[in-house]
Amino acid sequence: MTTTLKIDFVSDISCPWCAIGLAALEQAVDKVQDEVTVQLQVQPFELNPQMPSGGQDIAEHLTQKYGSTPAQQAQIRDTIRQRGADVGFAFNPSGRGRIYNTFGAHRLLHWAGLASSAQQLALKKALLVACHSASQAMDTPAVLLAAVAQVGLDVARASQILASDEFNAEVRAAQAFYSSQGIHSVPAVIINDKHLISGGQPAAVFEQALRQIATGSPEAA
Repeated sequence: MTTTLKIDFVSDISCPWCAIGLAALEQAVDKVQDEVTVQLQVQPFELNPQMPSGGQDIAEHLTQKYGSTPAQQAQIRDTIRQRGADVGFAFNPSGRGRIYNTFGAHRLLHWAGLASSAQQLALKKALLVACHSASQAMDTPAVLLAAVAQVGLDVARASQILASDEFNAEVRAAQAFYSSQGIHSVPAVIINDKHLISGGQPAAVFEQALRQIATGSPEAA
C-alpha cells in the first residue's frame, strides 16, 4: 500500500532553477514510486509581472534586478548548465538573450490543469524547454501554441484563451494566495499544504523529504 502525497510546484517558466527543480523532483518521485503516489499540480508565480511585450535583454535585466556583473552572470550560467545536465535538462549554451512576460503561459497552464494534471505537467515541461533550451520568445502566441500542439492539447482553444482575458482572475488569485503564504521566490515545492522545500534542490533532497513525509517521520515536521 502506497501513501498519497499532494505536491504543489510553485514556479515560473522563466526561472532556470524551476526547470532544474522540476526535473530533480520528477527523478525523486520515480525513486519512491513503489511507496508514494504523487498528485502533482503546477502553480503560477511571475518573477517579472511588469515585463512589457518584447521582453528585456537578460544581462541588462539581471544587472538592474540583482546588481550582478557580467562575470558573475557567466559563472551562474555555468553552474545552472551543470546542474541542469545533472538532472537531464539541457540549457542553451548561448543563454536566452532576453527575458519575457509569462502571464499568457500561466493562463494556458491553468487551463491545461483543468483537463488533467498530467497534461498540465507536459505543457509545463514543453514551455520550459522552449524557454531555456530553445531560447524562444515566451510572450509570443506562436511559441506558446507550438508547445500546446506538442503535448496534444487543443490549439484552437488555447488561441482563444490567449486572445481574451480568460483565466486572468484565476491566475492572479492563485499568485496572490501563494504570496500571502510567504512564497516570494521559486521554485517552491509544497507537500500536503504544509511542508515547504525551497529552491532547485538535488533529487536526493526531494527523495529524502518525500520518504520522511510519507512515513510521518519527525524530521519532516
